[in-house]
Amino acid sequence: MLSTSLAFLLYLTRRIYGSGDNMTNWNETGWRYLKEKQFEKAAEAFNQAIEANPKDPIGYTNFGNLLLRLQDPEKAVPFFERAIALDEACGAAHYGLGNAYYELKRFEEAIPSYQLAEKNGVSDGDLHYMLGMAYFHLEQKRMALVHLQRAVELNQADLEARFQYALCLGALGEVDLAIEQFKCVLDQDDRHADSYYNLGVAYAYKEVYAKARHCFEKALAIQPDHLLAANGLKQVDRLENGSHEKMP
Repeated sequence: MLSTSLAFLLYLTRRIYGSGDNMTNWNETGWRYLKEKQFEKAAEAFNQAIEANPKDPIGYTNFGNLLLRLQDPEKAVPFFERAIALDEACGAAHYGLGNAYYELKRFEEAIPSYQLAEKNGVSDGDLHYMLGMAYFHLEQKRMALVHLQRAVELNQADLEARFQYALCLGALGEVDLAIEQFKCVLDQDDRHADSYYNLGVAYAYKEVYAKARHCFEKALAIQPDHLLAANGLKQVDRLENGSHEKMP
C-alpha cells in the first residue's frame, strides 16, 4: 500500500511547475476532482491539460497518479515514462513511476526511480518510507532501516513509518530499540493492535512474560480476531510452563 498522500503529490507538481497558466489550471481542477473522488471528471481535466500542452510532463504525471489511485499501476507506467521522456528532471514523474513499480511488486525497478526522484528534488518522508519498504521487500534490511529511520526523522507523526521502522529493527535483532519505537507508536495511538502484538513478541523474546502477556491481551481487547496475538498468548503459557522454545 502506498504511503503517499494526494496533498504531497499536488505539492510536488506545484513546486516544480507553479500554478499560473491555463494548462496548470486544468491540472488544479483535476486534483480537486481527484480529492473529491470524482474520477471521471479528474480524468477529463488531466486529459485537457495534456491536450493544451502535450509537451509538458505534469499532465502525464497527474494522469499517472490518477491511474494509481484507481489501482491500475500497469496503465500508469507509460504516462510516467512519457513525462520523463519530456523532462528527465521531473522528480514527481520519477516518484510516480517508482510508486507504480512498487504496486506491481517490481521493487528492484522502484528503487532507482525513487533515487532519481530524490536526485531531482523530492526529499520527503514519504519518499524515504517507500524506499525503505522496497528494500525491505528485497530482504535488504540494513538499507531499509536507513530509509525508514530517515522517514521517521522527517515526519515524526507518521505512525506507519515508525511502525515499519520498529519491525525492521526487530528483524535485525535490535530488540530493545524496536521496543522503544513500538512504545512511541502506542504513545500516539493506543489502539494500534499490531504494535501491541509486536511489543508482546519482543518482550517474550526477552523472556519478560508478564509484559508479553499484557501486550497480547491489549491487542486482543482492541482486535478480538487478532489470531497472532491469540497464538502469542498460547505460546506465553507454554513458555511460562517450562518450554524454552523462543517465539518466532
